[in-house]
Amino acid sequence: MQALVFDPFSGASGDMIIASLIDLGVDASVVCEAMECAADVSVSVNRVTKRGIAAAKVEVKVKTENEYSRGYPELLDKIRSASLPGRVEKDVLAVFSLLADAESKVHGQTLENIHFHEVGQNDAIADVVGACTAVHELEWEMIYCTPITTGSGFVGSAHGTLPVPAPATLEILRAGRMLFKGGTVRRELLTPTGAALLSYFSTIVDSFPQSTPIRVGYGAGDADTSHPNVLRTVLAGVDDALIQDHIEVLETNVDDVTGEVLGNLIEQLLEMGARDVTITPATMKKGRAGHIIHVIAKSHDTSKLARKIITETGSLGVRVIPTRHRLIADRRMDSVRITIGEHEFGIAVKIAQDTHGALLNISAEFEDCKRVANMCGVPLKDVIRRAEGVAWEQFGV
Repeated sequence: MQALVFDPFSGASGDMIIASLIDLGVDASVVCEAMECAADVSVSVNRVTKRGIAAAKVEVKVKTENEYSRGYPELLDKIRSASLPGRVEKDVLAVFSLLADAESKVHGQTLENIHFHEVGQNDAIADVVGACTAVHELEWEMIYCTPITTGSGFVGSAHGTLPVPAPATLEILRAGRMLFKGGTVRRELLTPTGAALLSYFSTIVDSFPQSTPIRVGYGAGDADTSHPNVLRTVLAGVDDALIQDHIEVLETNVDDVTGEVLGNLIEQLLEMGARDVTITPATMKKGRAGHIIHVIAKSHDTSKLARKIITETGSLGVRVIPTRHRLIADRRMDSVRITIGEHEFGIAVKIAQDTHGALLNISAEFEDCKRVANMCGVPLKDVIRRAEGVAWEQFGV
């Protein structure tokens, strides 16, 4: 499949995202026209060089003097009156919803009462419209984003001097579960608008997915830093039809824990959000019998799961294997009806497909099959086989 990969090693802003997509091949005139129709701005696209890297640079000039801060309802009305294409308007409204939710959380105000300062100005509106327009001008099936460099230090704002990342930016990163790092540059590299756009459109990955680059684009920022202040965006052919899932693996060795405790631990970890738990028998030091506990989890669940392992087993520490990908099938639940004797029963089935819709596997839900087997007095394996056979006939077309 074809994927779009944002690589914000030097941060991101709305104009950097637009510029990188134009450098990637998007028609600049289409994007500029959308931006100028949506806001009172004039837009130009130039070529610049940042520390030896040639990049596109988008300049947005506001025509209106003495702009004022807009309330959220007023901002929505302005966007809806811009006569944007349906899918672009939907995305623009969604991005500003992320920004509004972050401002509301940070300032402790309702959405109706918050006022946008920097992100409600005409140039910010133009940036969001331009980025959403540019994204839809490319052919892609997935959008990924590598860890974002935010910068560090402090930045001036309408609310005074704020730490980097700015509170609203950090809230957007938190809500989107985006990976980020501060970096060594003591200035703001990631704007709230850039954070909202990347969070809305992309799936976070810890590194480039296995792929073949097709085209590469660079969008220049305003900063003059020791490294190229550009956003790199890659259009790539990803070599598989499976979904890339972002996980961490927890491991610890225990040698004085009963089977009953371990069985209970498995149930608790799964209830707390672990994606999978396995326990492997092992021979420990001095020939003692023990076990290795393996847990697959999302990064935001790692701490609470590690704590549960320690409190339940007495382990003094849990290894967290560095974040990595696994390739998974797209999974969904459905149901089938089977007849045994004179009675009909519903059985839930799990269906696994690739991203192109090709059927990979079907498995019947164990508890449903067990219930039917006990009610009818037939072998469990027969119920499973019958349910999966019906499912393959029903969904395997």
